[in-house]
Amino acid sequence: MSSAPHILVINGTKVRQPVFILGSPHSGTDLLARAIKRSTGFHLTVGRPSLLRVTYAFARRPSIASASERGAARVLRDAYAEAWRISPQGCAECAPECRALGGAAAAFTEAAGEAAPCVTPRGVDRFADAAPELIYSADVLLDAFPDAQLLQVIRDGRDVVADMLEDESCLTWFQPGFANLDEVFPNPFFGVEDEVERARWPKAGPAVKCALRWRGSVRLSARLRAQTPDDQLLTVRYEDLVDRPRKIAGDLSAYLGSPISKSVLSGLARTGDRRGPAPVGGWRDRLTPKQVTQVVRIAGRELGRLGYDL
Repeated sequence: MSSAPHILVINGTKVRQPVFILGSPHSGTDLLARAIKRSTGFHLTVGRPSLLRVTYAFARRPSIASASERGAARVLRDAYAEAWRISPQGCAECAPECRALGGAAAAFTEAAGEAAPCVTPRGVDRFADAAPELIYSADVLLDAFPDAQLLQVIRDGRDVVADMLEDESCLTWFQPGFANLDEVFPNPFFGVEDEVERARWPKAGPAVKCALRWRGSVRLSARLRAQTPDDQLLTVRYEDLVDRPRKIAGDLSAYLGSPISKSVLSGLARTGDRRGPAPVGGWRDRLTPKQVTQVVRIAGRELGRLGYDL
């Protein structure tokens, strides 16, 4: 006899069709996250410490999830039960970027000195998350939430590498002591898939390592696309988010069955905004010719498959 499906209840609301935003670092997931977080009825989180510990563990050591699928799903559900809880105490753990996504300052009540939630439980009927590295937990997400809706963002790998090279948090993973290639191989997190890449890794330049990470993530995205029903996965190009935000807002609304404001997404897509997206094709001015050659050598096949001109 099959067991009854797990039902997660947050602040008295049953979690149905939770939304998860996936993509490589600097793919543009934050742009989608801001649009959804500012949409009526949604509670979106990103960077909750308790959840990050779980998602990074799955990303760095896939065997943790594959060894016990049901156990991994239960751990992930429990992490979201805590992350999505709306209360001053729970929201006090929000990372600054999570609160910034909603356009809300990190307000504190003068009396209690507690962080004020950026959303009220009343009216929230959809839950979402855009934690970093969710692409590596996609299978577990679908095990934990069989009705989940996934949004994945694809961006030109050369622009991604240009952004990663200027992000100290991304580069930190490449420092000695962080790479676990001796313990985990092939290694989806670092995008290292064969012995030649593994042997060259210690002396490889930052652009090469960034390109490997992007290549690994888009290969995971392709496999996810092949095995996930259309009503549970929508792929969005970063370039379309920037150039055609109103159309993308319409596509998102139809896919999610909830309205995503066209004007909000259009405003977020303005490249001049303080937290707005980087211009499309900026890699031409930001990468050296050598770095461009390195990225194309590593990930040229993926760039071509995705339709980016080489």
